[in-house]
Amino acid sequence: MKKFSMLMLFILVGAILIFSKCNQGPAGGTSTPKDTTNVQGDAVAYGGFDSKVAWGKHLVTISGCNDCHTPKKMGPKGPEDNLDLLLSGHPANVPIPDINRKEIESKGLAAFGGTFTVYIGPWGVSFAANITSDSTTGIGTWTEEQFIRTFKTGKYGGAPDGRNLLPPMPFQNVAQMTDDELKAVYAYLESTKPVHNIVPQPLPPVLAMKK
Repeated sequence: MKKFSMLMLFILVGAILIFSKCNQGPAGGTSTPKDTTNVQGDAVAYGGFDSKVAWGKHLVTISGCNDCHTPKKMGPKGPEDNLDLLLSGHPANVPIPDINRKEIESKGLAAFGGTFTVYIGPWGVSFAANITSDSTTGIGTWTEEQFIRTFKTGKYGGAPDGRNLLPPMPFQNVAQMTDDELKAVYAYLESTKPVHNIVPQPLPPVLAMKK
């Protein structure tokens, strides 16, 4: 009986030693999970980018904001963005195309100017807005909340009684962005070079004016 008890003791001690080794890391130390808190926190918060501004620039680029809000100039391969006027909207000194607006409106057609910043159609004439950080002619004085509300409501400046955003502004698509994405876009636009450019007010349809 005594020999049997000693045998059981050895077995028990061996089992304890084996079990303890199973809970040790490769180097023999105790395995503990790494603290990954905030290791990639900023990157996750900013859509994988280093900062909110960088994320916003990416969103502005892939959303095609430059297509309308940056005036075009002729380059060696055709129209290209005039980077000196980045996101400054329709140039104040460029007139609208000299075309028969009545005919275009009556046929439900649309036309645009050479800078790709003025658009004519059944809605009248719309001009791409200055969305640089300029405080007098751009959106430099807009608040983040005001910027988000503009796209959520489709009203310029986000005011309940403001005018409707006009074609070709795809505000319905922009409104699908999350608040964090819109905040990133706002942060980037607020970081842009301010360009002083007074964009003309939209014009009503010719046909509507004659009714």
